[in-house]
Amino acid sequence: MPVHSSRLLTGASLALATALVFSLATAMTKYTAAFVSIEQIILVQYLVCVVLTLPSILQGNKLSLKTSTPLLHLIRGMAGWLSFYTYYLAVDRIPLADASILRSAGPIFVPLLLFFWKGYRMPLLRWVPVIIGFLGIVLVLRPQGSSLSLWHLVALGSALTVAGSIVTTRALTGTEPTSRILFYYFTISTCGSIPLAFAHWQPIPLFTIPLMVGIGFSIWLTMWLYTQAYSYAKATAISPIG
Repeated sequence: MPVHSSRLLTGASLALATALVFSLATAMTKYTAAFVSIEQIILVQYLVCVVLTLPSILQGNKLSLKTSTPLLHLIRGMAGWLSFYTYYLAVDRIPLADASILRSAGPIFVPLLLFFWKGYRMPLLRWVPVIIGFLGIVLVLRPQGSSLSLWHLVALGSALTVAGSIVTTRALTGTEPTSRILFYYFTISTCGSIPLAFAHWQPIPLFTIPLMVGIGFSIWLTMWLYTQAYSYAKATAISPIG
């Protein structure tokens, strides 16, 4: 098998695994949100992720944080954080299927972001799965008969920020190791989550703590698979899979 095809297959497999693990995290979040605020769930999620990432970023007694692309890390971190926050808010207020379908529209916006950012024109053949995906979203949502609301737009906002996360992750994997990308992302997201978590603080039932830790671990694994996937193949090639 040619090297290019092999890398594309590996990237596609990792993207599929990403989607499967993220589905598990979403289901746990939907259940846990009945007892704990979304903002608290997100904060614990990212704290767990930071802890899990620390061993891979440590070199001797120092953190390997030197980077030549701090702004790109910041944009990637904020896009990733917003994609989760808007998605979890939507999941808590509209049917899970609606929120998931709208979030899955993220890859549709990837070619547009790449065009405006880098002037990239995607080959016509690669537009086929994107267009099919968009039509599928329309067909699945309309027959449900549920009225659209502001929270459906919030879920669509998650799709837009997912696209931003995809293109910046792909750009970072060209020069940065996975461990550094994830550490900056999780740290930036934790900082963004702290004020919102305290603003929406409520008592945390003990039985939800293992659930929130489980969500955090699932998201850490999701993001590790996700970052690996985009180090193997172009965003426009595998983003429709995730």
